[in-house]
Amino acid sequence: MQRLHDFLLNILPDSQLWFLDGKDEGGKVVANPNIGYGLHTITYADGKTREFFRVGISANTKGISVYLFGFNDKTYLSKTYGSIIGKASVTGYCIRFKNLNEINMEVLKVAVMDGVKQGQ
Repeated sequence: MQRLHDFLLNILPDSQLWFLDGKDEGGKVVANPNIGYGLHTITYADGKTREFFRVGISANTKGISVYLFGFNDKTYLSKTYGSIIGKASVTGYCIRFKNLNEINMEVLKVAVMDGVKQGQ
């Protein structure tokens, strides 16, 4: 996680940092802790908005997840990077892998920068 955090700080040096402990307002654990980078405004179906991170990382029981928010096409990430990133599961907004040695870090960098650019 530290290596991935340093990697993201290097390619997103001026991004806002988020540290989320995974707990809701009542202190109940509802998610894994996350570190986030950048700023993204989520608009919900009812029109309400919320600020959130653009890129995030989280460790979980299956490995590490990198979240990339802001792609309009929910198949873009998987179609564009799924076959070239290495041993990872790629969904509409998440790249999940067991350890950094199993993925192509240059492809991850391009995917992160692509997500940041598309979300602007």
